[in-house]
Amino acid sequence: MFDQLILQSTNGNTNWLTVVMTVLIAFVLSSLIVVTYDFTTRGVKKSANFLQSLALISIVASTVMQAIGDSVGLGLGMIGVFSIIRFRTALDNPRNMVFMFASLAVGISCGVYGFAIAVAGTVGFCITALLISYTPLGQTNELVGTLKIQIPKDVNSRNKLNKLLNKYCNGFDLDQYRFLSPKKVVTLDEAGIKHISYINRDHLQELTYLIKLRNKYQAYDLSEALEAHEEFNEVRVKFSKENNKM
Repeated sequence: MFDQLILQSTNGNTNWLTVVMTVLIAFVLSSLIVVTYDFTTRGVKKSANFLQSLALISIVASTVMQAIGDSVGLGLGMIGVFSIIRFRTALDNPRNMVFMFASLAVGISCGVYGFAIAVAGTVGFCITALLISYTPLGQTNELVGTLKIQIPKDVNSRNKLNKLLNKYCNGFDLDQYRFLSPKKVVTLDEAGIKHISYINRDHLQELTYLIKLRNKYQAYDLSEALEAHEEFNEVRVKFSKENNKM
C-alpha cells in the first residue's frame, strides 16, 4: 500500500489519501516516542507542553516536506520563512533535545514517503531508549549539591572531613576556600545599651565542596555524620536532583 502511495505522490499531483495517511503515520510514530519518553523519564516533573510538542512536531515536519516536494524554489522559500521565526524556548536537558530531534526526523521521513525508514528508526530508537533506562546510565539515584562547612586549620580535621566525604560521596571537589574574619556580636544589657564584641575565628577556615552522593538516601546520613564531630561548625548541606530540567 505504501508503494502505491509513493507512486501516486508527487509535488504536482498529491491526493488526499496520501496526505492523510502520511500525517497519521507520522502522528502514530511520534506518539510511540512520547510514550517511550514518558516511561523512561523518572520523576514527577514532566512538562505536558513538551510531550504535546513531541507528538505535534512530526506532523508539522511531514506537512512541510510534502509541500516542498522536489521543488528547489519551494525549499529555498521555506528556509527564508523559517529564518524569520525565532524559537526562544531553550531545552536545558540534552536528552529532551534528542527526543525532539527523533520526532522531527520521523516527520521528515514520512514527509518524503520513507515510511520504512520512519518505522525502523522509531522502533530502533524506542527500544534503545528503553534498554538504556535499565542500565547504570539511566539511573538517577545520585544527588548533586554543595557542602559548606567550617573546620579548624589543621591536617587532622581536613583528613576526617575527606574520609567522611569518601564514604558517602561518589565524588567531591573543593570549590571555595575562605579564611574567616572576627565575628561581630551585638548584645543589649538591662539598660538597653548596645555592646559590640568580636569572636576571634582565626583558627577556623570555611570550605565549600561540590559533592555527588552515592545514593540519594544517604543525604541525611552525611549530615548527621558531619554534625557528630564537635570540631565541624556551621554545617550546611544542599542537594538537588541532577539533570532534571525541561
